[in-house]
Amino acid sequence: MHISNVIVAFVNQVIVENDQFEVMDHIYLCNQVLALIGEEDFSPNEESVETSELTLLALLDILVDRAVENGIVEDFQSSREILESQLMNLLTPPPSQVNRKFYELYEASAEAATDYFYDLSRKNDYIKTRAISQNIEFSADTEYGQLEITINLSKPEKNSKQILAESQAQTSKYPQCHLCMENEGYLGKVSHPARTNHRVIRIDLDGEGWGFQYSPYAYFTEHAIFLDQEHSPMAITKKTFANLLNLVKVFPHYFVGSNSDLPISGGSILSHDHYQGGHYDFPMAKAEIEYTFELDKWPSVHAGIVNWPMSVIRLQGESIDDLVEAANHVYEEWKQYSKPELSIVAYTEDGVRHHTLTPIARHNGQTFELDLVLRDNNTSEKYPDGIFHPHPEVQHIKQENIGLIEVMGLAILPPRLKNELAEVEAYLVGNENQLDEKHKSWADEIQAAHEITSDNVDSIMKSEIGKRFATILEHAGVFKRNNEGIDAFREFVNLLNN
Repeated sequence: MHISNVIVAFVNQVIVENDQFEVMDHIYLCNQVLALIGEEDFSPNEESVETSELTLLALLDILVDRAVENGIVEDFQSSREILESQLMNLLTPPPSQVNRKFYELYEASAEAATDYFYDLSRKNDYIKTRAISQNIEFSADTEYGQLEITINLSKPEKNSKQILAESQAQTSKYPQCHLCMENEGYLGKVSHPARTNHRVIRIDLDGEGWGFQYSPYAYFTEHAIFLDQEHSPMAITKKTFANLLNLVKVFPHYFVGSNSDLPISGGSILSHDHYQGGHYDFPMAKAEIEYTFELDKWPSVHAGIVNWPMSVIRLQGESIDDLVEAANHVYEEWKQYSKPELSIVAYTEDGVRHHTLTPIARHNGQTFELDLVLRDNNTSEKYPDGIFHPHPEVQHIKQENIGLIEVMGLAILPPRLKNELAEVEAYLVGNENQLDEKHKSWADEIQAAHEITSDNVDSIMKSEIGKRFATILEHAGVFKRNNEGIDAFREFVNLLNN
């Protein structure tokens, strides 16, 4: 396949997808591609069927392979992605045009605007659709309804050469982190992801500048990130509740939630204030209220405890102002609440705060909903990783923090499990296996509970993984799902009217 024909086919698709270019720009674009891949000769023949039938991403792969052959980039993932991002930037309009079109479409509907931006972010390979498609996904029935499981295979593993290069790379203060606005159009380097084809929608949140983008390695439909224009640390405050609710007012088809602002009890990025959202109904959103209570100061707000493995208070109402005030009241009370006999301690003797929230907002008809998930990041001698963190007996499945996405009922499990769980299945049906010792007691429990055959082992495994995830969420719940925990939770919500 002649590389010149590949360039022509790629440029033809760029002109179709990016309306800032016209046929007159064809030579210009071909020369841009030639320079990027280090190709000096250009002699296209009549386009063959072979190149005309290739997808844009298939053409991209050929171009990057040629750049590797020409010594323009090294053959490891970060270098290839930098060039991929540069090439796909050719079909990506500049930020001003993307924002202008977004808000023109928003005049018709919020959904039309996000459809445009999501489609662009997929077409230009900012959202890594091919990598995401490798993830293993399934649902499992539990006592809390269906929970969702993803074994995350989308982020490519690094080889030893790339790891060494990253360790030797000089650190830079620009951009300050992976979420900063300065990533828009940033070339990237071995220690920082390529962002040439990255675009951010500007949003005004009550006079403050925020950005809206999509996650490159999305875990659900239209997995969005909302980020503070300033590089400021994560913080759950009264302003957070207002921001979340105002964002779902702007994007009524999206939920928007925040990780907690304390280590152990939330996400891994605490250095830059941001939220996550998307066009997706998580299992927790479908869970019903099992205990209702009143908030005397805010009669317009309906409140209740959600039937969920973690400790969730749901507030519902039509007034954003009332919901913000009520949520902040719950938060202030939770920050001070202790029940040492249940290992719930707001402040340790050193004065360190241990209580926070994982808040999630959504729009439901005329009603706004705000779920407040109570979090506690205390540790103990028995649970040095966290008292309300996956306990040692379930860490063979997941030992990472329980962040916003998991809180809502979607497990993001490590890639190691793909092979490890295959060995568990082989063990369960009596085939030759290399079962990891950390899974053995769990596998024996499964074997004792079921009549397992080669026909049903897969469905049994999925069901048992779902149950394990439910247990993980129960570990992260501050008020346990037993009589003592349920009574204490109801005692706490009754204190809210004192």
